[in-house]
Amino acid sequence: MKKTPKGFVTPAQRPMNWIEGMAMELKGKQKMKDKLQELLTITMEECGELIQECSKAIRCDNYYDNDKLTEEVGDVYCMIELLHEYDLISWSDIEDRVKIKKEKLKKWSGLLDD
Repeated sequence: MKKTPKGFVTPAQRPMNWIEGMAMELKGKQKMKDKLQELLTITMEECGELIQECSKAIRCDNYYDNDKLTEEVGDVYCMIELLHEYDLISWSDIEDRVKIKKEKLKKWSGLLDD
């Protein structure tokens, strides 16, 4: 079977009428919705795994050279990149939020110096 280029519609894939066209459009939107739900669900799961690993690091006094912690941070970072690729977040908005959070940390924690 010969492959068609990405985005190319073969005659067999074209709608026969406007109703079929609408159905195809809705199906495409449902696929995107399903992908977005999957993306957010996996992101939540990965954040949960990072939370769990942070807790274990504290409990076991295992802060440095913690491969499992690095693995979970990498998994969450991957999901953040995918959130960006799917246009759910923008890097400029994230950078703005980082600045705001750092100001809050300066005020309410001892993590950052003034």
